[in-house]
Formats: sequence, C-alpha cells, structure tokens
Amino acid sequence: MNIEEQIKTLEELAAVDAELKILDDQIALERGTLSTLKASLKEHADKLATDQAHATKLDKSRGDLLNEARTMMQQLDHSREKLNRSRNERESNAAQRELEELRKLVRDREDEIGKLTTDIDAARLGNEATEGTIKTISDELGGKEGDITASLSKVEKERGERAGARANIAKKLPPVIFRRYELIRSKRGTGIAQTTDGTCKACNMALPPQLFHRLRRDPVLEQCPSCNRLIYFQPSQVATTST
Repeated sequence: MNIEEQIKTLEELAAVDAELKILDDQIALERGTLSTLKASLKEHADKLATDQAHATKLDKSRGDLLNEARTMMQQLDHSREKLNRSRNERESNAAQRELEELRKLVRDREDEIGKLTTDIDAARLGNEATEGTIKTISDELGGKEGDITASLSKVEKERGERAGARANIAKKLPPVIFRRYELIRSKRGTGIAQTTDGTCKACNMALPPQLFHRLRRDPVLEQCPSCNRLIYFQPSQVATTST
C-alpha cells in the first residue's frame, strides 16, 4: 500500500470514527436519560420507605403516650376519691399533692401528644408529596422507556455495523501506521489532519516551513509538531474539512 492509499484509508477510518463518536454519544445520552430517571425513582422510593417507617414510629409513640394519659386520668379519678375520703388534714394534703403531680404529668403528656400529632401530620403531608413525585417520575419513565429502548436497539445495531466496517478498513493499513493512528486518536480524539496553507487544520497551528515544503513536495505522512496528529498535504482546490 502506497502513501496515497494509506492516506485515503486513514481518512475513511477517521470518517467512521467520527460516525462512531456520534453513535456513542447518542447511546450514552439515551442510557443516561433512563439511568437518571431510574436513579431518581429509587431515591424517592427509598426516601418514602424511610419516612413511612419514621411516621409509623411517631404514631406508635403517640399511641403509647395516649395510653399513659388514659392511665393517669384513671389515677386522677382515684386520687380525687382519696381526697374526698380524707379523714384528716394530713391525708388531705397528701391526696392534694398526688393530684397536682398527676395533673402535671397529664399536662406534660398532652403537650408531647400535641407535638407528636404535629410531626405526624407534617410527615403525612411529606409522604403524600413524595408519592406524587414518584408517580410523576414513574409516568415519565413509563412513557419514555419503550421509545428509548427501541432507539437504543437501533443505534446499537448501527454501531455494531459501523464497528465492523471500521475493523475491515483498519486491516488495510500497515500495523505500525494503525497503531500510531490509534495512539494519537486516544489522546486527541482524532488521529489525522490536513494542511493546505502551512497550518494544521486540526489544531490551527503553523507548521515549520521545512515540514510544510516536504509535505507539498512528496506524498508523505508526517506528524504535526503541535498536536502530533498524522498530517498530509491536500491541495486547496479539493481540500476538505479534516475529521
């Protein structure tokens, strides 16, 4: 394979690589959309499960306090009976102190129950909002997943075909040239460039005059001193945009 054929083959390879890059970006975008929606759905589902467990715990705590308050109310009734049955001042004072202590405990429990009720109501509203968000995300995912999956299947099939074409093109190149191209492409995104006026069309840097004259004089592949891409001379009247 002469230099002209190598250049032509490298340009074909670069064109396929550009197509593959577009397909890879499309695949990544489609997968990213699905991944983002699924991750968001899981995040909100996990949050809902945690918040529901917390609300259940709050509700249980309120139930326990209500039971305690009912027991204390019964004790209050019993203390009132004791006060009414008091036979002397000593018994009356003791019963009165017991009543006051029980009333304070009941007030404390009622305050705690009130705070828990407020927290439970807030938790319920938060859970309803989270459930609404989950439904919105689920509806969006359900509406998009089928189309995205179908699109992915089509794009991945096309990518496989282009990758096969690339492999066939690469086989035509001398291994040393292909390896050099791949090394440059892995670092620069593209592996080949043109020059028509002494400027590398890939990095827009001026080539040394001696190098440019050599490229103009003979069909030859060199490397741009600035970006290291494989570079060749293309007459301006048929110059194309470098891939």
